[in-house]
Amino acid sequence: MDSPNRAPISAFPSRSPAASADDPFASRFATSYAGVVSFLAVASEGSFARAGDRLGIGRSSVSRNVQKLEAQLDTRLFLRTTRSTSLTREGELFYENCQPGMERIAQALEDMRELRNGPPRGHLLIGSTPGFGRKIVAPLLRGFHTQYPEIALELLLNDRPADADFTADRVDVSFRDGRMEDSGIVARQLIPMQMIVCASPAYARIHGLPRDVDELADHRCINFRTASGRVRAWEFKVDGLAQRRQPVALHTFNDEDLILQAVLDGVGIAQLPAYQVCDLLGNGQLLRCLAQHAPEDGGHYLCYLSRKHLPARIRVFIDYMTEHTRALDLQCLTTMTTLSAVE
Repeated sequence: MDSPNRAPISAFPSRSPAASADDPFASRFATSYAGVVSFLAVASEGSFARAGDRLGIGRSSVSRNVQKLEAQLDTRLFLRTTRSTSLTREGELFYENCQPGMERIAQALEDMRELRNGPPRGHLLIGSTPGFGRKIVAPLLRGFHTQYPEIALELLLNDRPADADFTADRVDVSFRDGRMEDSGIVARQLIPMQMIVCASPAYARIHGLPRDVDELADHRCINFRTASGRVRAWEFKVDGLAQRRQPVALHTFNDEDLILQAVLDGVGIAQLPAYQVCDLLGNGQLLRCLAQHAPEDGGHYLCYLSRKHLPARIRVFIDYMTEHTRALDLQCLTTMTTLSAVE
């Protein structure tokens, strides 16, 4: 049978999905699906036997599927003789109507194969805490885009928990701080999260620096308010035990960059992540306080939902950001300026 301009049907599975006998809709859909696939195979191959070979099922199964479809439609789709098989007028119309859907399914499968195996491409939605996003993630995106120009990038900055990124914004990957507790999220630690109490030299000359955790009550502290409205506690390690303190604050901000600027301006002292202050501590713009009570490190994490079936665009992004973030010199506890620098 001559069937010009007919798209290949290799996109279609060889067997119909299972249907429950107790569910009439599911049963009817399964019958229709198997019938349409078999119909398209016969129309394309011009033979029930060759259609069976292509689908990996017997000729009799193909014939039975087409007969059930014809019964559902109450229409004959093929003219069959011992020597030939051809479409009826109704069959030609049905084929024309099915063909666009068949081509779209084939294209969808091909697109998935390209996303998985071809050059990484597509849209990548990234979530991050504002401070880490501005200081670490955003500067690295330019190099990533240069290496993978077919991936479009979108970066959302917020302080919500990682699970909210995936449920509310449907992000692909998220950068989060602290300690990950959601077992449903894959969290790859990029670098340790070191929290450091800092002050400016100008503040230290006027007010001195705290030598003990209890002396925080005598200083101008600056607090951070999280997206949930909670004021973040300061963390320390005293006599080998973890402690959390909530200093009375002179100022409170919900953005770490604003806190950092206030500290640089000599307004007060604050506990900030090392990635924000390493350079400033190294060049003397900031001083480290309470080094002897530094808390246990948390972590800066790259989070995603599953290790399986990751699209290429996500896999290459995870690998790139892991490598380049770890290459940054952000672990500076051994080189920091301490109280002795201003004495």
